[in-house]
Amino acid sequence: MWEIAKKLSIIVLTVSLVLSLGNQSGEETSKDNDVADTSSSSFSILVPPSFSWITPSFLSNNDMKITTTSFKNELNLEYDFYRDTCPQAEQIVRSIVRYLYKKHSKIAPALLRLVFHDCFIQGCDASVLLASVDGIRSEKDTPPNDTLQGFNVIDMIKSKIEDVCPATVSCADILVLAAREGIAMAGGPYYPLYTGRRDSLMSFPEVGAYELPSPYDDLYKTLTSFASRGFDERETVSILGAHSIGIIHCQFFHNRLYNFAGSGGPDPSLEPGFLNQMRSRCNNSGDLPEEPGMNMDYEGATGSGFGTHYYKSLVEGKGILHADQQLMASAATASWVQTYSSDGPLFQRDFAQVMIKLSSLRVLTSPLGQIRLNCSMVSSEGL
Repeated sequence: MWEIAKKLSIIVLTVSLVLSLGNQSGEETSKDNDVADTSSSSFSILVPPSFSWITPSFLSNNDMKITTTSFKNELNLEYDFYRDTCPQAEQIVRSIVRYLYKKHSKIAPALLRLVFHDCFIQGCDASVLLASVDGIRSEKDTPPNDTLQGFNVIDMIKSKIEDVCPATVSCADILVLAAREGIAMAGGPYYPLYTGRRDSLMSFPEVGAYELPSPYDDLYKTLTSFASRGFDERETVSILGAHSIGIIHCQFFHNRLYNFAGSGGPDPSLEPGFLNQMRSRCNNSGDLPEEPGMNMDYEGATGSGFGTHYYKSLVEGKGILHADQQLMASAATASWVQTYSSDGPLFQRDFAQVMIKLSSLRVLTSPLGQIRLNCSMVSSEGL
């Protein structure tokens, strides 16, 4: 019965998103069915040393319609796509992510960053999961993707699903589903996802270094970057709320503390007390990889308000990254920052919508692409 209730709740949530209601997106509350058995405890998970630049873009409200006669959207994705071929798929993803999150909560920002870096470059096609081969570097081994984590979580889920439903569930679907579960576990919204994505046959190492947004960008560059993927100003402000969780290494904001824009002094937009707090974490000699950075929930807001504390920090001049604080540089974006800082339910609804949009960016569906048997390599079987 809980499965029926879950599906009904997701349908209701989708309709509420389309109608732009102000209610907070619901989170699936069923009990874990621990697919991850005790052997999972020996799985060596790589937790990210830095949340760095996570930003976790084209789907209109019309694309999100669910009717009583069709569960497909205009991208040829389908709600509960694997209901006949692998009905256990989403439950396997959910159980493993929840199991690992309880041991290593940093998998949530790792998966969120991973899905953004995949979807922003050439679409949600799992190209970022491909390994370098025959001396040719892949996306994952080129800056800024070379600091990504969470690949082994996706591999673990894929291995379990292959045991149950061989050659059926794409790595691209596993990635977007896993990211959703991590977000929900971290206090974010649980949102509906269409599935049926296929995996790319190639990687795009030359694209990521030039097209991914940067933590050093000014507001114009940030907005232009996201606009190139179909995001408007409101959506850009809401997706940057992903910076509510994780850790930022000092290397990504060290220039703001001592020599901002070559001025020989700190970034004047930083609140003085917070500047001192940041300096106490990052000395003038720079940041070493093993040194701590700044927690995005530095105000002790862990688990208490995904989103709102991030926006409040920007209002107070306490944004850690330059690109984040730049959201206060124009009246239009600052207005949305102010709104989200005081309206958690609205932010959660908007964030759910923008994650649905991100997860549907330029997907591959049959007959394009393939179903990889191993997420790190193209399958030779031509599935």
